[in-house]
Amino acid sequence: MEEVDEQCIRILPHKLVLQKKELALQWLIGSPFLSPLTIASTLKCIHHLSPPESISPDFTKEAEELRTLLLKGFYIVGALVVGNSNVDEHASQAIDAARKLNQILSHGENTEKKLLIGAVADINSADIHFFVSQSENDTSLDSVSSVVYENNPEKYIWERGCLLRCELPISMPLYIPLDSPSDVEKAYEQATESVISKLRDPQAVYVVEQVNKNTSEDPCPVILRGSQMDFQINLSKFRHLNDASQNADGMSLPCANFCSKSKTECTMFSLQNADIIQVSVLLNSSAKSEKSSAPVVEYFPATDKTRLLVVNLKTEVLCYAAKFLPLTCAVSMLIIPGLVDQLNLMKNAILPSLSKQLPQLVPYHFCPPGFLHPITVLYELTYGETEMKQVELRKALHLRLGLPFDRPVLRIASALDFSGRKENLPQKGSFLLKDVHIGIPSSGVSGGHMSLVQGSYVYHHYLQEGFNDSGWGCAYRSLQTIISWFRLQHYTSIDVPSHRQIQEALVEIGDKDDSFIGSREWIGAIELSFVLDKLLGVSCKIINVRSGAELPEKCRELAAHFENQGTPIMIGGGVLAYTLLGVDYNEASGDCGFLILDPHYTGSDEVKKIVSGGWCGWKKAVDSKGKNFFLHDKFYNLLLPQRPNMV
Repeated sequence: MEEVDEQCIRILPHKLVLQKKELALQWLIGSPFLSPLTIASTLKCIHHLSPPESISPDFTKEAEELRTLLLKGFYIVGALVVGNSNVDEHASQAIDAARKLNQILSHGENTEKKLLIGAVADINSADIHFFVSQSENDTSLDSVSSVVYENNPEKYIWERGCLLRCELPISMPLYIPLDSPSDVEKAYEQATESVISKLRDPQAVYVVEQVNKNTSEDPCPVILRGSQMDFQINLSKFRHLNDASQNADGMSLPCANFCSKSKTECTMFSLQNADIIQVSVLLNSSAKSEKSSAPVVEYFPATDKTRLLVVNLKTEVLCYAAKFLPLTCAVSMLIIPGLVDQLNLMKNAILPSLSKQLPQLVPYHFCPPGFLHPITVLYELTYGETEMKQVELRKALHLRLGLPFDRPVLRIASALDFSGRKENLPQKGSFLLKDVHIGIPSSGVSGGHMSLVQGSYVYHHYLQEGFNDSGWGCAYRSLQTIISWFRLQHYTSIDVPSHRQIQEALVEIGDKDDSFIGSREWIGAIELSFVLDKLLGVSCKIINVRSGAELPEKCRELAAHFENQGTPIMIGGGVLAYTLLGVDYNEASGDCGFLILDPHYTGSDEVKKIVSGGWCGWKKAVDSKGKNFFLHDKFYNLLLPQRPNMV
């Protein structure tokens, strides 16, 4: 082993300390496939036996949640304390906490020889001190002053590693005696243990194949058998292997065999471009027997009256593996333990509800902003993802991951999709233009401060998708653009509604009569606010302006909206509606420019044509030639959709 003073701490995340407002404990995450002192991510400890000031984690609760959250292939490499006093004491506490949590997560396996990092961040400064403990028996801590912040952390992780994915639906029939319903829990536990034993059965078969084959030269699937697996092997022994052996049998064939060979120096390494290997688990019930025999059907009649309870589960695990790792080790040490942990977690969640309505448990994988690798979350969706229990779960996850609370980054719409559906099938509106304002000419406002829409949107305008709404549908189109923004920011997963669906929503809430459906009646800001509330649960602020000449007076308020909310705005006046994407405002002079996306456009979806024609660009209430864009004698309503404060 290298001496500690010859090693260095390698930090991959852009932000190591999640917060500095108060004393806190964070878990440092690494991987057995990266160098021992590499920090890939950090998670905040949110469960304490006593106030956080004492740094006393509830290890049982922390381990239960992290066992779900962390992909196999990542583990605890240390802890960080945000403190303001004794650095050595906090470093020792951090390492002790990391070692205890590791012992629980590793099911009591020997973790004495693992290098562990103890870090201490000063609340009042940017200083972070790093220490390393060689083993549990070594009470001394070695200070490490050599710290490297990786310039390209995505490349560091995904050039070396890949993802393995295994999806396994399971149906467990339970036969419960009517005279002893309490036996249902025992029956379910036994059924779970039976499934787990089958995953490790010598007769089990694991099919390994590449996801999304591109050419005939891609490798053929490989079949591994349970008899080849070694469930006791230590992953650390593979740290120094390489993938030089490409022609070996399945026992030593590396994961690299199913990874792309065409990547070059200019390749963008990221989770989106990561190599993904699919693993399917099958039970070989027709294996050859040493003794030949005819098929036999056995009948076991129930001695008592029973009822049948079927527990249907959907398990899906992701794992991170080095490309040099042999496939047999990837399956036996990553995939199977991941499935076992997920089955046990589902069992613990379902047991209290076996005699009631069974919870609908579904695993989802996310890669939140600032994270270099995915996490896994188990959602209970019996009553939908907006049910308060699920909201509280997401709030806790936002706290643990250091995420803002007004961004729905852990909703189902933000989950990673490995089905290929998003890439292979056209979705509604997928051929429409996005973010057409990017790269347009400047506003012409001298010394102004530009405040723009935050995030992406789709440009909806007249005559799109073969629907003729010229002359009356501009507010509908502006509403569609606004809803596309909420969709692309993952506040909702609903499709952008058609004109008819918008009309049906207004009729359903009682704002319009049945005759409104199918009509060409114009709608305004009030109707748009009703639809946004009905379909998305989004509230809106409406500003009334007596004439176009007064619009510049609202620039400061509009700028504040784009800075804090960031949603597109609808401007409606008479029978005209526009979508406002930003303002450029000079507070000293009062000069102001409005970034207008005009839904009245009727041409083809070509950015150059739209921008050169002035259908997306900066407008002034009165330009240098004295021309009014906003008619001075028109009454205007401004609809400002509010970003929901939700997770």
